[in-house]
Amino acid sequence: MSPEHGKRGLIASLRGNFLAGLAVIAPGVLTLWLVWNVITWIDGLVLPLIPSRFHPDALTGLDIPGVGVVIFVIFTLVMGYFTKGLIGRTLVGWGERIVEAMPVIRSIYNAVKQIADTILSRQAPSFDRACLVQYPRPGIWAVAFISTTTRGEIGTHLAENGEMISIFLPTTPNPTSGFLLFVPRADVIELDMTIEDAAKLVISAGLVYPAPRKPPVAAALARAPLSRTSLPD
Repeated sequence: MSPEHGKRGLIASLRGNFLAGLAVIAPGVLTLWLVWNVITWIDGLVLPLIPSRFHPDALTGLDIPGVGVVIFVIFTLVMGYFTKGLIGRTLVGWGERIVEAMPVIRSIYNAVKQIADTILSRQAPSFDRACLVQYPRPGIWAVAFISTTTRGEIGTHLAENGEMISIFLPTTPNPTSGFLLFVPRADVIELDMTIEDAAKLVISAGLVYPAPRKPPVAAALARAPLSRTSLPD
Protein backbone atom coordinates (compact mmCIF):
# COMPACT_ATOMS: atom_id res chain seq x y z
CA MET A 1 0.00 0.00 0.00
CA SER A 2 1.42 3.37 -1.02
CA PRO A 3 1.74 6.16 1.60
CA GLU A 4 -0.66 8.32 -0.43
CA HIS A 5 -3.30 5.56 -0.47
CA GLY A 6 -2.89 5.01 3.26
CA LYS A 7 -3.30 8.75 3.89
CA ARG A 8 -6.52 8.85 1.87
CA GLY A 9 -7.80 5.82 3.77
CA LEU A 10 -7.04 7.50 7.09
CA ILE A 11 -8.82 10.70 6.04
CA ALA A 12 -11.84 8.71 4.83
CA SER A 13 -11.93 6.81 8.13
CA LEU A 14 -11.73 10.02 10.17
CA ARG A 15 -14.45 11.61 8.06
CA GLY A 16 -16.69 8.56 8.50
CA ASN A 17 -16.13 8.57 12.26
CA PHE A 18 -16.86 12.30 12.43
CA LEU A 19 -20.10 11.97 10.47
CA ALA A 20 -21.18 8.98 12.59
CA GLY A 21 -20.52 10.95 15.77
CA LEU A 22 -22.29 13.98 14.37
CA ALA A 23 -25.36 11.87 13.57
CA VAL A 24 -25.47 10.81 17.23
CA ILE A 25 -24.76 14.22 18.77
CA ALA A 26 -26.75 16.52 16.45
CA PRO A 27 -30.30 15.42 17.43
CA GLY A 28 -29.61 15.84 21.15
CA VAL A 29 -27.81 19.16 20.73
CA LEU A 30 -30.52 20.57 18.46
CA THR A 31 -33.23 19.40 20.87
CA LEU A 32 -31.51 21.05 23.84
CA TRP A 33 -30.96 24.21 21.80
CA LEU A 34 -34.62 24.35 20.79
CA VAL A 35 -35.85 23.73 24.35
CA TRP A 36 -33.47 26.36 25.72
CA ASN A 37 -34.62 28.94 23.18
CA VAL A 38 -38.29 28.24 23.96
CA ILE A 39 -37.61 28.62 27.70
CA THR A 40 -35.72 31.88 27.27
CA TRP A 41 -38.39 33.19 24.87
CA ILE A 42 -41.20 32.50 27.36
CA ASP A 43 -39.12 33.96 30.20
CA GLY A 44 -38.59 37.09 28.11
CA LEU A 45 -42.34 37.45 27.62
CA VAL A 46 -43.49 36.64 31.16
CA LEU A 47 -40.85 38.07 33.51
CA PRO A 48 -41.25 41.71 32.34
CA LEU A 49 -44.89 41.46 33.49
CA ILE A 50 -43.80 40.48 37.02
CA PRO A 51 -42.62 43.19 39.47
CA SER A 52 -38.83 43.20 39.60
CA ARG A 53 -38.77 42.54 43.35
CA PHE A 54 -40.31 39.12 42.69
CA HIS A 55 -37.78 38.12 40.05
CA PRO A 56 -35.61 35.08 40.90
CA ASP A 57 -32.39 37.10 40.89
CA ALA A 58 -33.90 39.61 43.35
CA LEU A 59 -35.13 36.88 45.72
CA THR A 60 -32.28 34.37 45.53
CA GLY A 61 -29.45 36.27 43.90
CA LEU A 62 -29.43 33.68 41.11
CA ASP A 63 -30.71 34.00 37.56
CA ILE A 64 -32.82 30.84 37.37
CA PRO A 65 -34.08 30.05 33.85
CA GLY A 66 -37.53 28.58 33.41
CA VAL A 67 -39.34 30.58 36.09
CA GLY A 68 -41.36 32.32 33.39
CA VAL A 69 -42.36 28.91 32.01
CA VAL A 70 -43.59 27.79 35.44
CA ILE A 71 -45.59 31.00 35.86
CA PHE A 72 -47.04 30.63 32.37
CA VAL A 73 -48.11 27.01 33.04
CA ILE A 74 -49.74 27.95 36.36
CA PHE A 75 -51.51 30.92 34.76
CA THR A 76 -52.76 28.72 31.90
CA LEU A 77 -54.08 26.10 34.33
CA VAL A 78 -55.89 28.76 36.37
CA MET A 79 -57.39 30.29 33.22
CA GLY A 80 -58.52 26.88 31.98
CA TYR A 81 -60.17 26.10 35.30
CA PHE A 82 -61.77 29.55 35.44
CA THR A 83 -63.19 29.46 31.90
CA LYS A 84 -64.94 26.14 32.58
CA GLY A 85 -67.31 27.91 34.96
CA LEU A 86 -70.37 29.94 34.08
CA ILE A 87 -68.79 33.27 35.03
CA GLY A 88 -65.65 32.53 33.04
CA ARG A 89 -67.59 31.51 29.93
CA THR A 90 -69.72 34.64 30.25
CA LEU A 91 -66.66 36.90 30.44
CA VAL A 92 -65.05 35.13 27.48
CA GLY A 93 -68.27 35.58 25.50
CA TRP A 94 -68.33 39.30 26.29
CA GLY A 95 -64.70 39.63 25.23
CA GLU A 96 -65.35 37.82 21.95
CA ARG A 97 -68.33 40.06 21.21
CA ILE A 98 -66.10 43.10 21.74
CA VAL A 99 -63.50 41.63 19.37
CA GLU A 100 -66.21 40.90 16.77
CA ALA A 101 -66.92 44.64 16.64
CA MET A 102 -63.34 45.37 15.48
CA PRO A 103 -63.02 44.63 11.73
CA VAL A 104 -59.28 43.94 11.42
CA ILE A 105 -58.78 42.47 14.89
CA ARG A 106 -61.81 40.23 14.33
CA SER A 107 -60.30 38.55 11.28
CA ILE A 108 -56.97 37.92 12.99
CA TYR A 109 -58.61 36.66 16.19
CA ASN A 110 -60.97 34.28 14.39
CA ALA A 111 -58.14 32.83 12.30
CA VAL A 112 -55.89 32.28 15.32
CA LYS A 113 -58.79 30.87 17.35
CA GLN A 114 -59.71 28.40 14.61
CA ILE A 115 -56.12 27.20 14.33
CA ALA A 116 -55.81 26.86 18.11
CA ASP A 117 -59.11 24.97 18.37
CA THR A 118 -58.02 22.59 15.63
CA ILE A 119 -54.60 21.90 17.14
CA LEU A 120 -55.53 21.81 20.83
CA SER A 121 -58.99 20.28 20.67
CA ARG A 122 -59.18 17.11 22.74
CA GLN A 123 -61.60 15.66 20.21
CA ALA A 124 -59.77 16.74 17.08
CA PRO A 125 -60.46 14.38 14.18
CA SER A 126 -57.48 12.50 12.80
CA PHE A 127 -56.69 11.25 9.32
CA ASP A 128 -58.04 7.83 8.42
CA ARG A 129 -54.92 6.43 6.77
CA ALA A 130 -52.13 7.21 4.33
CA CYS A 131 -52.49 6.69 0.60
CA LEU A 132 -50.91 7.27 -2.79
CA VAL A 133 -52.55 9.54 -5.34
CA GLN A 134 -51.48 10.59 -8.83
CA TYR A 135 -50.50 14.25 -8.62
CA PRO A 136 -49.87 16.66 -10.34
CA ARG A 137 -50.44 14.48 -13.43
CA PRO A 138 -51.07 10.81 -14.19
CA GLY A 139 -47.95 8.71 -13.75
CA ILE A 140 -46.55 10.79 -10.88
CA TRP A 141 -47.50 9.62 -7.41
CA ALA A 142 -47.58 11.51 -4.12
CA VAL A 143 -48.18 10.54 -0.50
CA ALA A 144 -51.44 11.89 0.90
CA PHE A 145 -53.73 11.36 3.88
CA ILE A 146 -57.36 10.26 3.65
CA SER A 147 -59.61 12.58 5.66
CA THR A 148 -63.24 11.53 5.21
CA THR A 149 -65.80 10.48 2.66
CA THR A 150 -66.95 13.54 0.72
CA ARG A 151 -70.29 14.74 2.06
CA GLY A 152 -72.62 17.73 1.88
CA GLU A 153 -72.94 19.95 -1.16
CA ILE A 154 -69.59 18.88 -2.59
CA GLY A 155 -70.51 15.21 -2.29
CA THR A 156 -73.84 15.88 -4.03
CA HIS A 157 -72.21 17.65 -6.99
CA LEU A 158 -69.58 14.92 -7.38
CA ALA A 159 -71.92 11.94 -6.87
CA GLU A 160 -71.83 11.03 -10.57
CA ASN A 161 -68.10 10.25 -10.21
CA GLY A 162 -68.72 7.40 -7.78
CA GLU A 163 -67.58 7.27 -4.16
CA MET A 164 -65.50 10.38 -3.49
CA ILE A 165 -63.11 10.97 -0.61
CA SER A 166 -61.34 14.07 0.64
CA ILE A 167 -57.58 13.76 0.98
CA PHE A 168 -54.89 16.10 2.25
CA LEU A 169 -51.78 16.29 0.09
CA PRO A 170 -48.94 17.69 2.25
CA THR A 171 -45.91 19.58 1.03
CA THR A 172 -42.28 18.72 1.77
CA PRO A 173 -40.63 19.37 4.21
CA ASN A 174 -43.46 21.26 5.93
CA PRO A 175 -46.45 18.89 6.10
CA THR A 176 -48.67 21.48 7.79
CA SER A 177 -49.26 23.12 4.41
CA GLY A 178 -50.68 21.37 1.39
CA PHE A 179 -53.74 20.87 -0.78
CA LEU A 180 -57.24 19.57 -0.12
CA LEU A 181 -58.30 17.29 -2.97
CA PHE A 182 -61.57 15.49 -3.68
CA VAL A 183 -60.84 12.33 -5.64
CA PRO A 184 -62.60 9.04 -6.44
CA ARG A 185 -61.72 6.33 -3.95
CA ALA A 186 -60.85 4.06 -6.87
CA ASP A 187 -58.05 6.46 -7.89
CA VAL A 188 -56.08 6.17 -4.64
CA ILE A 189 -53.93 3.35 -3.30
CA GLU A 190 -54.33 2.89 0.44
CA LEU A 191 -51.08 2.19 2.29
CA ASP A 192 -50.42 -0.11 5.24
CA MET A 193 -47.95 2.32 6.84
CA THR A 194 -49.15 4.41 9.77
CA ILE A 195 -49.91 8.11 9.57
CA GLU A 196 -46.76 8.81 11.60
CA ASP A 197 -44.55 6.81 9.23
CA ALA A 198 -46.07 8.55 6.20
CA ALA A 199 -45.48 11.94 7.82
CA LYS A 200 -41.82 11.02 8.47
CA LEU A 201 -41.49 10.04 4.82
CA VAL A 202 -42.87 13.41 3.70
CA ILE A 203 -40.83 15.48 6.17
CA SER A 204 -37.58 13.70 5.26
CA ALA A 205 -38.20 14.24 1.53
CA GLY A 206 -38.13 10.49 0.92
CA LEU A 207 -34.97 9.78 2.93
CA VAL A 208 -36.66 7.94 5.83
CA TYR A 209 -38.71 4.94 4.75
CA PRO A 210 -40.68 2.94 7.33
CA ALA A 211 -39.78 -0.67 7.90
CA PRO A 212 -42.10 -3.04 6.02
CA ARG A 213 -44.93 -4.28 8.18
CA LYS A 214 -45.35 -8.01 8.66
CA PRO A 215 -48.50 -9.61 7.24
CA PRO A 216 -50.98 -10.61 9.96
CA VAL A 217 -50.29 -14.34 9.46
CA ALA A 218 -46.52 -13.89 9.51
CA ALA A 219 -46.71 -11.68 12.61
CA ALA A 220 -48.89 -14.25 14.39
CA LEU A 221 -46.48 -17.05 13.52
CA ALA A 222 -43.54 -14.97 14.75
CA ARG A 223 -45.23 -14.39 18.11
CA ALA A 224 -46.46 -17.98 18.53
CA PRO A 225 -44.23 -20.28 20.61
CA LEU A 226 -42.64 -23.19 18.82
CA SER A 227 -44.53 -26.40 19.49
CA ARG A 228 -42.56 -29.50 20.29
CA THR A 229 -43.37 -32.40 18.04
CA SER A 230 -42.64 -35.97 18.92
CA LEU A 231 -40.18 -37.74 16.70
CA PRO A 232 -40.53 -41.39 15.82
CA ASP A 233 -38.22 -43.72 17.69
